[in-house]
Amino acid sequence: MKHPRGMTLIEVLIAVSLVALLSTGMLFALRAGLGSVESINRHVRNARKASGAQTILEQQFAGLMPVVAPCRTGAAEDYGSPAAFFDGEPGVIRFVSAYSLQEAGRGRPQVIELFAIRAEDGQGVRLVVNEVPYSSPITAGLMCRFQVSEVGGPALLVFPPPRPSPRSFVLADRLSKVSFAYQELVQGEPYERWLPSWIRTDVFPSAVRIEMTPLEADASRLPPLPFFARIQVNRNINEAIEF
Repeated sequence: MKHPRGMTLIEVLIAVSLVALLSTGMLFALRAGLGSVESINRHVRNARKASGAQTILEQQFAGLMPVVAPCRTGAAEDYGSPAAFFDGEPGVIRFVSAYSLQEAGRGRPQVIELFAIRAEDGQGVRLVVNEVPYSSPITAGLMCRFQVSEVGGPALLVFPPPRPSPRSFVLADRLSKVSFAYQELVQGEPYERWLPSWIRTDVFPSAVRIEMTPLEADASRLPPLPFFARIQVNRNINEAIEF
């Protein structure tokens, strides 16, 4: 009686090697698939973040309130002529908006502070926003002061520099530069001009532009889009106002 022939050692080694190769191939395929999914999710998160920043800025400027505040001229209790509450500097924008990040359009008005700060790792800058609760033109007037120009001319409106805090919200990160510009309507062609600073206290700018330059070119990330917003103010700043 013949006994059935068993597997030789070489056949066992070949079988184990084939299983190992198949397992390795499946592992690499699974890892590549997971990497593709993570890359897609990262692109989606970046796109949502960029789109979300644009939406927030649109809502904030759409809710701009043409507040006229009695800014101080000397002592804390000494108020000067009413001025349009708008801080337009090369690196800071400050105004009152009916839109709140926490409560959207149903919340209390907020003093919006948009400015750029150095990133925590020292690589580039980031665009952040602060919200300070707004209650009345009187309290807003405590944030601004008329300062006599050293070279003559009308007094300029100055504001305290904004300060980042743990509650500051990051709108855009990993930027090499953030710049603001303000549009003024003029008589005659081209009927408008862009200024790096807004020093007028009798009117608000007709539009605001925010340029954001990425720190490094990355084809896999959606670059921050330039922001443009028109400001529609129908209130006459020069009309008599009682506080």
